[in-house]
Amino acid sequence: MQPRNMSMSGVVDLAAVKAAQEAKAKAEQARAEAARQGGGAAGAAVSPSSLVIDVDEAGFEREVLQRSTEVPVVIDFWAEWCEPCKQLSPLMERLAQEYNGRFLLAKIDVDANQMLMQQFGVQGIPAVFAVVAGQALPLFQGAAPEAQIRQTLDQLIQVGEERFGLTGLVVDADADAQQAPAAEAPAGPYDALLEAAVRALDAGDLAGAVQAYRNVLGDDPANTEAKLGLAQAELLQRVQGLDPQQVRKDAADRPADVAAQIAAADLDLVGGHVEDSFGRLIDTVRRTAGDDRDAARVRLLELFEVVGADDPRVTSARTALARVLF
Repeated sequence: MQPRNMSMSGVVDLAAVKAAQEAKAKAEQARAEAARQGGGAAGAAVSPSSLVIDVDEAGFEREVLQRSTEVPVVIDFWAEWCEPCKQLSPLMERLAQEYNGRFLLAKIDVDANQMLMQQFGVQGIPAVFAVVAGQALPLFQGAAPEAQIRQTLDQLIQVGEERFGLTGLVVDADADAQQAPAAEAPAGPYDALLEAAVRALDAGDLAGAVQAYRNVLGDDPANTEAKLGLAQAELLQRVQGLDPQQVRKDAADRPADVAAQIAAADLDLVGGHVEDSFGRLIDTVRRTAGDDRDAARVRLLELFEVVGADDPRVTSARTALARVLF
């Protein structure tokens, strides 16, 4: 496959005034704060090994979108079976080390992350994209020559610096050698209760799992593991005993029935149809008002807890919900 899209002409889309000003102001504020604290840089120094990261759908928002406000993030879509990927990926990793923090390389296995592949419109691999200040653009597809890749990276870095104030990461060359093995964390005060909740889930004792998670949250309302576990256990408890065919028929026959749409959204999520579940409830919020709207909105927020705040599907659905509400 021949490389294409080596031009950076698509970068003009990144120059939207509002996005550029906000991103640049954020970067400048971070650098100023670090300078006041005596750090002299926008963030703590990173190790050379952290310049190349493996990213999945769950960590995409944190590791790509958020990091792209500090440094251009270059995404390498690859797969184990892809022969051209075996030529390009080592080259991209070497360049990430050589550029020493001027860009971050995120590697995404398309076999394990089909949703991200679809969101970026990847038609073939290897495919390389960039995200700058939250804005995505294609760079090239195929195993391109090193000279062309360098030229593209230089242009990308220039855009990030001039339009968004992204000066890259500070790299500590000795950080990898200095890192000591992490000590094993001592057992927390709620580990036994959390383990009991998991055992109850495995045994099908949903009521027992719900109670165990609630016991933890009664003492520690911010316990992330317990909140996630409770949301999952309550979802399974709600769909237990439902007739899926009847629930879906009711939802299709009565689109204005909020309870029917909520039940169908629960089943969608349990069945792995995350976008369908979120979309159904967002549409319900859009069509309703008052208590009905609030019921659909609250259930949607509960389902966000089940999937996890870091999941990009939750991020997209939150944006869509905000548009409907405001």
